Amino acid sequence: MAEYEWQRVAREISADIDSGRIPPGGALPSIVRLAEQYGVADHTIRRALRELRERGLIETLPHKGSYVLGDETPGQGV
Repeated sequence: MAEYEWQRVAREISADIDSGRIPPGGALPSIVRLAEQYGVADHTIRRALRELRERGLIETLPHKGSYVLGDETPGQGV
């Protein structure tokens, strides 16, 4: 079965999170930068980020961006 582009992007970002390349609390690049990096449209990035949020890997804060969930995630209590 073929993989949708948003699934590929979500898989690659997830791999970066799992490997520690993007650490807990680390910010993901902006939607525009991710779209350029992966060579896809911004709506594809938004769908991939939604998938990662649903899987509990990231949190998106309004007007601040998306962050990897973990001990140092912005917005979590100290």
